[in-house]
Amino acid sequence: MRVLQVGKFFTPFSGGVENYMRDAMVALSRRGVHCMAVVHCHWRSWRSLDEVVDAGGSAFHVIRAGTWFRLMYAPISPMFPVLLRRFLRRYRPDVLHLHMPNPSAFWALALPSARAVPWVIHWHADVVASTHDRRLRWFYRIYRPLEQALLRRARAVVVTSQAYLDFSEPLRGHRQKCQVVPLGLDPGRLAPNARHAAIAARRGGELRVLAIGRLTYYKGFGFLVEAAARVPGVRVDLVGAGDQYRKLAAQVQRRGVSDRVVLHGALPDVELRALLEQCDCVCLPSIERTEAFGMVLLEAMLHGKPVVVGDVPGSGMGFVVEDGDAGLKVEPANSAALAAALQRLRDDPAGAEAMGRRGRERFERLFHIDRSAARLEDIYRQVATAPSEV
Repeated sequence: MRVLQVGKFFTPFSGGVENYMRDAMVALSRRGVHCMAVVHCHWRSWRSLDEVVDAGGSAFHVIRAGTWFRLMYAPISPMFPVLLRRFLRRYRPDVLHLHMPNPSAFWALALPSARAVPWVIHWHADVVASTHDRRLRWFYRIYRPLEQALLRRARAVVVTSQAYLDFSEPLRGHRQKCQVVPLGLDPGRLAPNARHAAIAARRGGELRVLAIGRLTYYKGFGFLVEAAARVPGVRVDLVGAGDQYRKLAAQVQRRGVSDRVVLHGALPDVELRALLEQCDCVCLPSIERTEAFGMVLLEAMLHGKPVVVGDVPGSGMGFVVEDGDAGLKVEPANSAALAAALQRLRDDPAGAEAMGRRGRERFERLFHIDRSAARLEDIYRQVATAPSEV
């Protein structure tokens, strides 16, 4: 079976969707499913790149369309439809797997070669009409008709949690074709380092919190800075780049916690892994449903770290964690509630360690990439053999 994956970016770009896409393609290749990908350059470029990418011992043909600029968080690549049509003609895939949200995926509606192939849409997140970024409200008025046209033509829609499906307004008219497949992670890509774990075990007297993500409005990192300022004995390592960096840096200085809250910016994977292995817990304080799942939570659970998340209604974060099981859920955009959760972990290291162990067990039970890939293969075979309804 041949499956053409259409996404925003691909490894070595490290993002939640991109890491999952990479891990799923590796796991699918082990199952005999041949994958290739059309994505965008994650850097600004006038030129496109045609290459074979080695990922996890598997080689994938990947075309990266040159990204001229970004508009509303989306890469703009005029060559994308040309390259998509080229790959469709070259490989004649059995299934077209579209990872959403991604405005470039709308080109499939205009290409006869794409419409001739059954589609699976991977619904990673709604485009949320944000109360924190009003530009998205206007953008969504243009985006929605194309989004709905794409959903009507899809033979299957993969949703990452039942909680997200139940709350999703865009999917309301397409529930009959939706299937819930939780995201997964490849442990082989993130094997824990015993030396780093030993360093963490020897440290005492403080709670070391790790937060990872793009520094953007919906991540809620400002509430984490405020929570750290309220709780002595808490150190925060914040890893990521984005448009909120200066605002967060100013907040750290204003609150007088520059000795306990460190903004690292973007880090190489090896340094990020070291911080993950040495921390005491991972915090994802997101404040709205744009955070649909939280792949970083799976990384934390793999390493046996308890997690603290914003309990956003309709987000999959709550499903991933299960309050008191792998970690703690707190009211979103509430720095006092976040501070109380961090204080609880600081004051009860044995309880925090137990949450970490349960998180690792939950990861093995629900979120190993092989489990997710097996479900994807089943869906591919269903849509490839089913008669078209469009």
